[in-house]
Amino acid sequence: MTSRKEDNAIFRIPPYYYIHVLDQNTNVTRIEIGPQTFIRQDNQRVTLGPEKMVVVPPRHYCMIENPVFRDKDGKPVIDQLGQTKLQHADLEIRLTQDPFPLFPGEVLKQPVTALKVVPANAALRIRAVLDYEDAEGEKRTAGDEWLFEGPGTYIPRKECMIEETIRATVIGPNQAIRLRARKECIDRDNIRRVTGEEWLVKRTGAYLPGAYEEVVDLVNAYVLTEKKALHMRALMTFKDDFGIVRKNGEEWLITMTDTETHIPNVYEEVVGVVNITPLSNRQYCVILDPVDDKGRPQLGQKKLVKGEKSFFLMPGEKLEKGIQNVYILGEDEGLILRANESFMDGQINRNPGDRWMIKGPTEYVPPVEVEVVLKRQAIPLDENEGIYVRDIKSGKVRAIQGETYMINQDEELWAKELPPTVESLLSAGKDPLADRSDRKSTDHSPKTRDKTRVVTFRVPHNAAVQIYDYKEKKARVVFGPELVMLGPDEQFTQLSLSGGKPKKPNLIKALCLLLGPDFCTDIIVVETADHARLSLQLSYNWHFETLSKSPEEAAKIFSVPDFTGDSCKAIASRVRGAVAQVQFDDFHKNSAKIIRSSVFGFDPNNKVRDKFVFPQNNLVITSIDIQSVEPVDQRTRDALQKSVQLAIEITTNSQEAAARHEAERLEQEAKGRLERQKIMDEAEAEKARKELLELQANSAAVESTGQAKAEAQSRAEAAKIEGEAAVEQARLKSQATKIESEAELERLTSAREAELKYLSEQNRMELEKATEMSNIETTKFKEMVEAIGTQTLQTMATAGPDMQVRMLQSLGLKSTLITDGSSPINLFNTASGLIGGLVPKRHRARDDDDDDE
Repeated sequence: MTSRKEDNAIFRIPPYYYIHVLDQNTNVTRIEIGPQTFIRQDNQRVTLGPEKMVVVPPRHYCMIENPVFRDKDGKPVIDQLGQTKLQHADLEIRLTQDPFPLFPGEVLKQPVTALKVVPANAALRIRAVLDYEDAEGEKRTAGDEWLFEGPGTYIPRKECMIEETIRATVIGPNQAIRLRARKECIDRDNIRRVTGEEWLVKRTGAYLPGAYEEVVDLVNAYVLTEKKALHMRALMTFKDDFGIVRKNGEEWLITMTDTETHIPNVYEEVVGVVNITPLSNRQYCVILDPVDDKGRPQLGQKKLVKGEKSFFLMPGEKLEKGIQNVYILGEDEGLILRANESFMDGQINRNPGDRWMIKGPTEYVPPVEVEVVLKRQAIPLDENEGIYVRDIKSGKVRAIQGETYMINQDEELWAKELPPTVESLLSAGKDPLADRSDRKSTDHSPKTRDKTRVVTFRVPHNAAVQIYDYKEKKARVVFGPELVMLGPDEQFTQLSLSGGKPKKPNLIKALCLLLGPDFCTDIIVVETADHARLSLQLSYNWHFETLSKSPEEAAKIFSVPDFTGDSCKAIASRVRGAVAQVQFDDFHKNSAKIIRSSVFGFDPNNKVRDKFVFPQNNLVITSIDIQSVEPVDQRTRDALQKSVQLAIEITTNSQEAAARHEAERLEQEAKGRLERQKIMDEAEAEKARKELLELQANSAAVESTGQAKAEAQSRAEAAKIEGEAAVEQARLKSQATKIESEAELERLTSAREAELKYLSEQNRMELEKATEMSNIETTKFKEMVEAIGTQTLQTMATAGPDMQVRMLQSLGLKSTLITDGSSPINLFNTASGLIGGLVPKRHRARDDDDDDE
């Protein structure tokens, strides 16, 4: 289907429109420009249009591809075939001009675009794509780059293209920009730069990088203070801002004495900010690897710096132990020192490894050759306190008691180790006499013992402790009350006694032995002659007999390790032997006698002795208490329980019968007393009834008379009260009326006075205002007149006539008359007959009048 445009034979082309017409015979396309009416022939075809011409407004441009050749007059060149000659594969930039059409073959590559306006502190980086020579005669080679700096409008060329827009970098105070050369060039300071070279620009203001310069970074200056310095390192050999040649890898400090602010060079880096090291007059420090005056580190050396002083640690320097305080020693303090190398300590030559001690009161700063091993302090000891001290040279240990002692350089505190059981007993802090019932408790938190202190133990009254010296191989017994202090080679004799019911071995751990009197309880099982097994709970009272406290007698007490278990076993064997010889009934009736006689035995008079002595350790049993006797066999226990219950029942029945008889007797006595009390109560009630009737009669008589009298009195009182109330009411009304009238009069008086005062004050203020305004106007006018001046006022007043006079003089007129033309004027008698005068003057006056109108 053919298009509608091909069907049309007439094309009306408006102004500033055009069409392309193809002649199919010659195959040449030509252009037709309006306004016109184009009649298409049969061999013609309109290939484009009507199209509006390209309009390039001011400050705009467009780019045409394949532009036409033009002659010297600017007309398109037509070749011999009759078609427009084109510059194929070429570009043409067209600026503001009259609307123009696109010839056949031309292409609008870039539409109409506004010209690029480059502001101040900005530039366009231009790159040449073709060799050409600019308007200034400078030859540009393809690949060259340059800047078009603002402010200005960039006119594009076909030989150039815009790479980027560059903005100026604002360099503030204490700032710099770091630049890098992308290619060999000359910077803005006319210094030749090689490719890759970096430099700083420190000028304050806006800096626009060149075509071959790129901004690496914006560098801020480091502000140096009295307490901060910069640690710098050279990245290569160069000369710094202070004119000093720095070698590659060299490190140095920049302080406030050098400069207040510092911007790092491109060939140096900031390792860090170094804070000042302040030392008071009571502080010192040791610097390792100090730097000499020439800045060279002295490796392996030390330098002592005493306060009061402040300094910066140079690169490579470090503090050995930080800032240390001066050792201030009191009278009870000392320092143990050791020499690390040979040096002269005053008049004394110290060799490496020497140890010595200085004592206070003094203050001491150790030299670099001296090491402070430790600080000693005198240990004050009471007469009941002590410490263990060991000589580090001989190894001898001794105990020091009852004095203030300071350990010297050849001594050290020695920790005395004790068996764990003894340690727990000492740290528990129990009283062996008062806390016997608390032996199995583990709730007490043990205290940590200072092992360098002399071990002390308080022996309670009537108790003994055995201490064995393993060095002397001797034992000593201490009787209480006494405070025991162990020597370096002494140990407690630990007691492991039987306990519980029945007795179990190694149940009680103790350090001291109680001498009694005391008791112990045991449960033993015996069997009678008739094979009745009984469980006896016996309690023994015991004590130790110490006739003399000689070492032999004292050691005899501790000869039996478990005296409770041995004594209970011996007593139990005797009791079993005695009970096995008697019947159950006999034992049940005479248990106490049988047991006591079996344990204590009989004297020559066939009487039971009163004590039982163990000669091995002088233990004496003084009495035996039979606390309970229970059959072991269940049948025996049941039979015994039945007999006991029967005896209890018989006793209970007899007691009930006796109580019953006594209750019946008491009941009869109570009934008799009750009858007598009833009769007495009835007689008393009759007497009370008689008195009540008499009182009722009297009250009735009094009531009848009293009522009439009370009514009369009440009426009289009521009348009197009414009259008094009326009088008081009238008096109060009169007072109220008087008060109201006085209050109203006072209110009106106050209102009138306030109104008069208000009006007078208002009038006074208005008067003052008017006075002030008049003064202001007068002053204003006076000041205005003074400011303008009398000469000026005179000139202003005569300005109009003077101006007219000068105007007439400039026109050369000696007299004139100005009128609006509507009022008749007698010109014959005015000014000596103006009409009758000179005619030329009249004509000039009329002309002047016309000019003025």
